[in-house]
Amino acid sequence: MSADFTCAWHCALLTSRMSGPDFTFEMRAHQNGLAHVAGVDEVGRGPLAGPVVAAAVILDPTSIPEGLNDSKKLTAKRREALLDQIMKNAHVSIGQASVAEIDEHNILRASHMAMVRAIAGLSLAPDHVLIDGNMVPRGLTISNETIIKGDGRSQSIAAASIVAKLWRDRHMVDLAQQFPGYGWEKNAGYGTAQHLQGLKALGVTPHHRRSFKPIHNILYQDKNVSD
Repeated sequence: MSADFTCAWHCALLTSRMSGPDFTFEMRAHQNGLAHVAGVDEVGRGPLAGPVVAAAVILDPTSIPEGLNDSKKLTAKRREALLDQIMKNAHVSIGQASVAEIDEHNILRASHMAMVRAIAGLSLAPDHVLIDGNMVPRGLTISNETIIKGDGRSQSIAAASIVAKLWRDRHMVDLAQQFPGYGWEKNAGYGTAQHLQGLKALGVTPHHRRSFKPIHNILYQDKNVSD
């Protein structure tokens, strides 16, 4: 291990301890001989519409963007700036599970499917994976550890949370152009008043999760009326 590499670890740790997540989990894995450590996080479990999306990120220890944190704790402007730095300096992959897969399995299983796909899509194969949460996705066979509230504790997971959120938000903006009236460009598919009003006025689209109660209830009521 080079002196520069070791110095980069310690500098990253000292800086991050001031606020937000740090590089402790990654450093521990490196010291155990696991050179390439990926952070994984997902976004989109709660919305009524759209896919669930996961990101996997392997940071360069010598070039970690300053200010990484749980995406929910950052302003939109800061997320965008950090995304640019992450994409330039890290290995990044996106995985998603479709609405059909969410309805067929369940949102937890679909979230894990998206995570496994994101990890598999990395151009640099990880030796170890840091997973946000307390469950290991089924089918993940490489070395891993779960970290509760990991997006606020691990810089790699924080980076993944930023990538996943922005990718999904942009995807929902694109879908909003095709299906206007639900406010997806602002609510990202969550059940806001505007979204619910759109459902009442316009009905259910192919991008709505039929297994979710509000959508199921609308479809069930429509079926009863038609019967």
